[in-house]
Amino acid sequence: MTAAPIDLRSDTVTKPSAGMRRAMAEAEVGDDVLDGDPTTRKLEERIAELLGTEDALFFPSGSQANQTGIWMVTEPGTELLIEANAHLIHYEMAGTAALSGAQIRPLATIDGLLTPALVRGALRASSPHVPRMTALAIENTHNLAGGRVLGAAAFDGVIGAARDAGLAVHLDGARLWNAAVAAGVKPARLTRGVDTVMVSISKCLGCPVGSCLGFRKDRRARVWEIRKRLGGGMRQSGILAAAGLYALDHNMDRIADDHANAKRFAELLSDRPAVRPSQPDSNIVMVDLQIDAHMASAQLARAGVRMSAYGPQRLRAVTHLDVSRADVERAARIVLETIR
Repeated sequence: MTAAPIDLRSDTVTKPSAGMRRAMAEAEVGDDVLDGDPTTRKLEERIAELLGTEDALFFPSGSQANQTGIWMVTEPGTELLIEANAHLIHYEMAGTAALSGAQIRPLATIDGLLTPALVRGALRASSPHVPRMTALAIENTHNLAGGRVLGAAAFDGVIGAARDAGLAVHLDGARLWNAAVAAGVKPARLTRGVDTVMVSISKCLGCPVGSCLGFRKDRRARVWEIRKRLGGGMRQSGILAAAGLYALDHNMDRIADDHANAKRFAELLSDRPAVRPSQPDSNIVMVDLQIDAHMASAQLARAGVRMSAYGPQRLRAVTHLDVSRADVERAARIVLETIR
């Protein structure tokens, strides 16, 4: 019997468990656009509590929630300071320019992690000849840097530098749950001082759809307005929100397993010179090769391991709740055999 393929392309490939499907089927629902959906509101309240924000709103996608957050903290014709390899730059279809009218000011780093010194160094004196900077965006964990984590102390320093400069702050916390587990703190510890924060429930938590945006309670009407304009209003969204509530009850405590499996995967690949894995902070491993990554990805898929090409000679592997320790060990063997 042929073994099932191991899908390491993303933590978005997970399938809802039987318990999650039951919760979705049994969810109490209403029309969230007209007069509210009770299950959706429960999820928003729960997320706000976990993030330490006054309120939260449910979105169908992380990109839509991110773009709403950016819209809230920037002004048209001003600059948004952001790390040069951030998701907001590379994977959201130039949404910041198209929707908010803000110019991105990319800030290059070695490891994807901002520092107070880098933020301060990017500031310019007020002048009628240069655009005004209004906001900073932070990504935690940082996807393209291999799931790198900005810890609590480092985060505080970056926030402090932004506040000293009068900048508003948006946090792209698509995998903030992973960052909190890796840093050994509560998620709310990694949101202190931000104006808006996006978190995903369709990544490490195993839900089929959804993200939330956290913000101050007095901004809810404005956030709702932007979501509506972007087409994000949903009707009986409680069916989806129920998956999020189930995940918060059942899938949060096992996130550390994904991190351990990512470390094991990297460990098994680390003794071959032709394969150079990153040392993961969380659940993402970047694997640098000496051959074409797209060709390698196709060959690996035929051998039973699915990984994404993230550059000419780089693959990405993401561990998740549908991948076991045995799976990552088998995947590592297949990678080594295939590359050899």
